[in-house]
Amino acid sequence: MQKKAETSVPIHPILTERWSPRSFDPTALISTEDMTALLEAARWAASSYNFQPWRFIISRRGDETFQKICEAISGFNQVWAPNASALVAVIVEQKTEGHIYPPIALFDTGLAVSQLTIEAHHRGFIVHQMIGFDKEKMNKTFDISGQRDCIVVLAIGRQGPAENLPEGQAREREVLPRERFPLSDLIISGDL
Repeated sequence: MQKKAETSVPIHPILTERWSPRSFDPTALISTEDMTALLEAARWAASSYNFQPWRFIISRRGDETFQKICEAISGFNQVWAPNASALVAVIVEQKTEGHIYPPIALFDTGLAVSQLTIEAHHRGFIVHQMIGFDKEKMNKTFDISGQRDCIVVLAIGRQGPAENLPEGQAREREVLPRERFPLSDLIISGDL
């Protein structure tokens, strides 16, 4: 299922075609080469002062780490996320070399996740970013403390049909058209 973005001017197809499906092919796997490429894309994201505050907990369906991440996922994400080929917990390091910079650390980590997501799409994978997880449980399970914090979990895999999802909220969202605010609503000041 494709849901191409309707843009006001043409942009790169990899951006118009990317979206966040919830229906994963439960038989698909992700190779070490593909996972490495996704993480390399993240590694080379722009970074303020080159602090590179992003860290990852990597798991593949069937391994112990995957199960632990699944146990921390909450709400209706539990319905579909276990079908992903991989779950990656994204950790932000908010203090490095004596510098405390939470807003910039979050921004930079978002850039890294964005690059990972685009590389995944380029390789035929889908990525769904989730904030629906028990942060306290995740941090405790993986001994994440101090200046580190788990901020998002990425479900990565090959797309499955919407019918793979049980009837209800997840399937309904899967088939809805993509929406964004008009560009004019996003510009606070200045003219195009």
